[in-house]
Amino acid sequence: MDEKSVTELVGRYIAIWNESDDRARRALLDDVFTPGATYVDPNTAAEGAPAIDRYIAAAQRNFGGMSFTFGEVLTHHDAVHFAWQVGPAGGAPVVGGFDVAWLDGGRIARLYGFFTGC
Repeated sequence: MDEKSVTELVGRYIAIWNESDDRARRALLDDVFTPGATYVDPNTAAEGAPAIDRYIAAAQRNFGGMSFTFGEVLTHHDAVHFAWQVGPAGGAPVVGGFDVAWLDGGRIARLYGFFTGC
């Protein structure tokens, strides 16, 4: 994938975290992740869209309407690294981190998230 396509994929991935409608979020998940994809961060290890969706829905409840954004995207050889933040719209972020994802066929097959604070 070229850099522009990877950045668009990351944008769709971040949109999952901002989507509160269950059906719309699941449709985004199915578009962004491969079947059987894995998501790992310090709080969870989830395999497959249903498990990833449950984790994201729980995180949304904990963050109470805050917005996720992403920064610089670095990519090479089916791997991507990007920074992200979450916080109130127009306000200072409350937490941030970076993710490293491995792509397969233009979708995320494996993603590891790291928290860095703000």
